[in-house]
Amino acid sequence: MRLIFGLALLVGLALAGFAVHTAQSRFQQYQSALAATKESIIETKSVFVVRQPLKYGDELRPMHVVEVEWPASHMPTGTFASMEEIFPADGGPRTVLRRIERNEPLLASKVTEPGQEAGLAATLTPGMRAFTLSVDVNSGVSGFLRPGDRVDIYWTGGGGGGSDGGVTKLIEANVQLIAIDQQTDEQRNDPTIARNVTIEALPPVVAKLVQAQATGRLTLTLVGVQDESESQPAEATLREVLGAGEQVANKVCTTRQRRGAEVVLVPIPCPDEG
Repeated sequence: MRLIFGLALLVGLALAGFAVHTAQSRFQQYQSALAATKESIIETKSVFVVRQPLKYGDELRPMHVVEVEWPASHMPTGTFASMEEIFPADGGPRTVLRRIERNEPLLASKVTEPGQEAGLAATLTPGMRAFTLSVDVNSGVSGFLRPGDRVDIYWTGGGGGGSDGGVTKLIEANVQLIAIDQQTDEQRNDPTIARNVTIEALPPVVAKLVQAQATGRLTLTLVGVQDESESQPAEATLREVLGAGEQVANKVCTTRQRRGAEVVLVPIPCPDEG
């Protein structure tokens, strides 16, 4: 009897020791997992996102905005710190300047100031000026221009009888378009033949373009979206296009002669030029 009791006691002690060892092992595993979880927790900050897609010209309202947690290490530039900053009590409503998708952070660059409408003046970069150029299907890249595109501007003029027959020259490169006719929405995809394009430029550039538009013809060329290269100076004369001999061969000289009450142009041999 005593032997059986002793054996039962030994078995009980062994099982108790195994249970204690197992519990300690599990506890250590839990502690290690908890420490790893604490290390992997990402620090967050509050950011405001929109609940639904908003397009250019929409009025931003409190019902469109919700506060969420965002990784602190990847905070977008231009976020708002509070609802009071977005909708100040002494300011009017904000207007959307660029399309905002659902759950996208609300940025100051995509909405107007409180009480400001989404007009052209609201999109101008500080220090820049808006200037409108007249274009047609040939000079305006056949309707493929949209607000937000960049263009190079060429001037053609000086064809007043000189030996070179005029010149075409690149006068401004990588100029930002901010409006096509009266459209400023960068999301518009429908191609139209523009009559006017509005650019954003510094005042000295505007002065140059005013003079160029008054004295010659302007042509735009579209710059690629991913093109970060700098456009090199470019210039071409009619003599360079045709070649000196070809230009002289095709040149026609005339003189005015009166025949009764009528003045007519009569072809004559062209004088030799230097």
